[in-house]
Amino acid sequence: MGRDYDDRMKVYLVGGAVRDKLLGLPVQDRDWVVVGATPDQMAALGYRPVGADFPVFLHPQTKEEYALARTERKQGHGYKGFTVYSAPDVTLEDDLRRRDLTINAMAEDEAGKLIDPFGGAADLKAGILRHVSDAFVEDPLRVLRVARFAARFGSRGFHVADETQTLMRRMADSGELDHLVPERVWQEVERALGEPAPARFFEVLRSCGALAVLFPELEALFGVPQPAEHHPEIDTGAHILLVLEAAARLTPDARARFAALTHDLGKGVTPREEWPKHHGHEDRGAELVRALCERLRVPNEFRDLALAVARHHGVMHRLDELRPGTVLELIESIDLLRRPERLDPFLAACEADYRGRPGFEERPYPPAGKLRAALAAVRAVESGKIAAATGGHGEQIAERIRQARIQAIKAVLSAAEPAT
Repeated sequence: MGRDYDDRMKVYLVGGAVRDKLLGLPVQDRDWVVVGATPDQMAALGYRPVGADFPVFLHPQTKEEYALARTERKQGHGYKGFTVYSAPDVTLEDDLRRRDLTINAMAEDEAGKLIDPFGGAADLKAGILRHVSDAFVEDPLRVLRVARFAARFGSRGFHVADETQTLMRRMADSGELDHLVPERVWQEVERALGEPAPARFFEVLRSCGALAVLFPELEALFGVPQPAEHHPEIDTGAHILLVLEAAARLTPDARARFAALTHDLGKGVTPREEWPKHHGHEDRGAELVRALCERLRVPNEFRDLALAVARHHGVMHRLDELRPGTVLELIESIDLLRRPERLDPFLAACEADYRGRPGFEERPYPPAGKLRAALAAVRAVESGKIAAATGGHGEQIAERIRQARIQAIKAVLSAAEPAT
């Protein structure tokens, strides 16, 4: 930053940049806290104010965020129910105390000295996600944030401290989570889906009771049996988590991971007398996916792919048994002719479903290659030439094109069959 500020002002690197530096990870964003300053002083130094709820400024050269040290006090429900106090007498420790986890409540001064009043470095070394203070319970969004950090650092063995787990359970039981804004919930979900171990996000939420509050459709899957010959894991909830783990291995695409997560929601409402079978769960599941996406304001691209996977994953697994005309109907139902970019995430979600079972993790998934070949064959059919050569009414042209596409699918699928 350079010495472009008053000597009474102290500037510290804080939060994730300090944490990731200690972990040996690349530092993506750097956030700074300024102690002993006023908004007028910051503006006089050329910093541009950008904070709507509390004083945050952009550095005139680096454009990095500099926030004045502040404290927060709970005044209402939800993550916005706070009053903020920011003044030159707020200390660095005061500012760090309001943060969520000890590993995020560390700072570094200009000389590179670590300032760690709450034991974040020790928790980082031990792999513990621990709250800084009892003020943790004042922000319900922190339940989701803790779960997201578990997903981020799950491969490093991080776990939630028992006392933090207790607070999270209290927050879930209190009804405070009901006041979360849907868009913020989805924002945390989308971020968690992009983490290395996204299944940990939902495991942590379930362990504290938050999954039942925020995602009852997922909670309903636990304890629901499936046929053991197809699902050695038996429990549908366990299967969903295995599928999400498989999706995380197959693709970084959060859309595919979300579709994998929600593909079997219909099994949660199968009548008990039909267990362990789940006939018709695809259509039931699609309706639940639609309702979930509407409730959380899920973007259309996530919703549409999830609906396609929920409806068609069973048919996709049986692709070898399908007639060419049925394969064409599948392609059209997923809208792959107009949206070919949907193919890869659709296949990844379906393959994750196949592999999300004990003993199936490394097995090949031939239907993926066959659908890919079938789509390529259909797209190679020259509809314009067929229309020009056919004449007649539109229905006749459409039927000629359809038959040409079916023949093209038949040819590639026949070529893909192993020799006998």
